[in-house]
Amino acid sequence: MQALLFYLTYPLIYVVASLPFPLLYGLSDGFCFIVRLIGYRREVITQNLKRSFPEKSEKEIGSLVSAYYSYFCDLTLETIKTLKMTEKESNERVIFGNPDWLRKLYEEKRSIILVLGHYGNWEWAGPAVTLNTGFQLVVIYRPLTNQYFEQMMVGMRTRFGTRIIPVTQTLRDMVANRGNLTATAFVADQAAPTNAYWTTFLNQDTSVFTGPEKLATKFNYPVIYLHITQPKRGYYVVQPELLFEVPNKTKPDEISESFTRRLEKAIIEYPPLWLWSHRRWKHPKPNS
Repeated sequence: MQALLFYLTYPLIYVVASLPFPLLYGLSDGFCFIVRLIGYRREVITQNLKRSFPEKSEKEIGSLVSAYYSYFCDLTLETIKTLKMTEKESNERVIFGNPDWLRKLYEEKRSIILVLGHYGNWEWAGPAVTLNTGFQLVVIYRPLTNQYFEQMMVGMRTRFGTRIIPVTQTLRDMVANRGNLTATAFVADQAAPTNAYWTTFLNQDTSVFTGPEKLATKFNYPVIYLHITQPKRGYYVVQPELLFEVPNKTKPDEISESFTRRLEKAIIEYPPLWLWSHRRWKHPKPNS
């Protein structure tokens, strides 16, 4: 059944990936009309927005839902486009800010840890790092259950030289590659069911994965937040921001809290670019 689903779907995926960008975004507009019509996860999206922005009116929440649908549809097709995207197109569509301090870390042969959220186009941010820095980018991810789509996504994400590692193999891979110059990236804003750091995020009790912090302090790799903005449709800017240069001198949970606050600031500044259809707050805070 997995193979049948893949082979029925893949020709359509390939056609979409082959479209020039103007047609891709025209298709996205049509896709968005359908998504709005069926109300894809509207209840989840609306509830998440209302709880995150209790000060906003029903009209303002409705506008954010509409803007989110537009972003979500663009993101979906942009991710598919990765299958056929060239280096030239990647560099044109994603501007990577490469500050002097980042180049200095590379020259000093210091591996780094990158943290970011499901904000902006995180899939396109990976190639931007690979193509614009000397670091070997290693993306930590959760494999798909469908092995055929998993193979396709691996091929898409490893284009241009990026490596991807299942989350269960993170520590083993980092130890094995300790002698190499790496940038290990975590999309770290998913709900953490166990061993979480709890804080307030967007006005709600929120569990935070502590893995990036534990690994940063263990290896003493500088922690860098990737801030993604969208100056116009189909174009992104990825700006690295140094959170902690010497992680093993931080206090417990300081790295996790700092990342959470920085991501929250980005979301508050422009809400539509975050993944509101994700059930971020599905795990209740345990009793103290």
